[in-house]
Amino acid sequence: MGHRRTLTGMRMLITGASQGIGRALTISAARRGCRVLAAARSEGLLTELAQEIQQEGKSIATVVADVSSAEDRHKMVEVAQTKLGGLDILVNNAGIGATGPFASSTPERLRQIMEVNFFGLTETTRLFLPLLRQGTTPAIVNISSIVGKRALPSRSEYCASKFAVQGFSEAIRAELAKDGIDVLVVCPGLTATNFSKNMLARKAQMAMDHMRGMTSEEVAEATLRAMERGKDETWLTFTGKLLLLASRFAPRITEYIIRRRFKVMMEAGASESNPQETAGASS
Repeated sequence: MGHRRTLTGMRMLITGASQGIGRALTISAARRGCRVLAAARSEGLLTELAQEIQQEGKSIATVVADVSSAEDRHKMVEVAQTKLGGLDILVNNAGIGATGPFASSTPERLRQIMEVNFFGLTETTRLFLPLLRQGTTPAIVNISSIVGKRALPSRSEYCASKFAVQGFSEAIRAELAKDGIDVLVVCPGLTATNFSKNMLARKAQMAMDHMRGMTSEEVAEATLRAMERGKDETWLTFTGKLLLLASRFAPRITEYIIRRRFKVMMEAGASESNPQETAGASS
C-alpha cells in the first residue's frame, strides 16, 4: 500500500481527458478541489470540458497534447510548471485499442497501440519524475485494464499493451518507493464509454456489451478513492474480478471455457462489427 492523501488542492495531470474515463475523472477531481491540468488531442472537446467545469466555479487548465509525441510530452511538463507550479499526481489515462484476430492485423497497428498505450505512458512518466519528486505525497496512477491481467482472444494487441503497463508499474513501484512516489494501477472492466467507437478496428468474434458495465463516473470515483487510500492495485466490475479470481484459482478451467467459447463463436460465424463491444480503456 502507498500513502494516504487528501486530494483537495492536489495538482493533477490527466491525459486522455476529453472523453470517457478521463473526462469523468477530470470533472470529479475538480469537484473535489484538485487543481487539474487536462490533456488531450482534441482542442474542441477540451474547451467544452473546461467550460463545463468553470460553470461550476471550479478551476481547470488544459493543454492540447498527444502522449505519443515527444514534443507534446515536453509541452505538458512546461504547462504543468507554468499553470500549476509543479505536479503531485500524474494520471496516465490516454489509450487506444483494436479488436480482431492477430493474424489479420498489421505491424503498423500494433506499433500504434504500443506507442500510445505503453511508450506514451512510460515516456510521459519519465519526464514528470523530477516534478513528482518535489510534489506533495506524489503518485503516478496508470489506468490499465482487466485484460492487462488476463488476456482475451481478439484483443491481443490491446492486451499486450496493458500487460506491459502492469509490468512497468510493478517495477517502478519498488524503484520509486525511496522517493516517496506511489505507483497505483487501476484496472477497469467493461465501461460505458465511446472507447469502442474510437478503436482502430472492431473485428472481435467474442463481443462484449460494455453498456452493461460500470459508468465512466463510477470508474472515476473508484480511481479517486484509490488515490486517497494509496491502493497499489484496483480491480473493477464484478465480472472483471470474477475473471481474475477464476484465472488465479482455476486457471485450466478458465482457459478451457475461454477457448471453447471462442471456438463456438468462430464456428457460428459471429458478427464481426458490434458497436457495443469493447475491452475498455478503459476496460
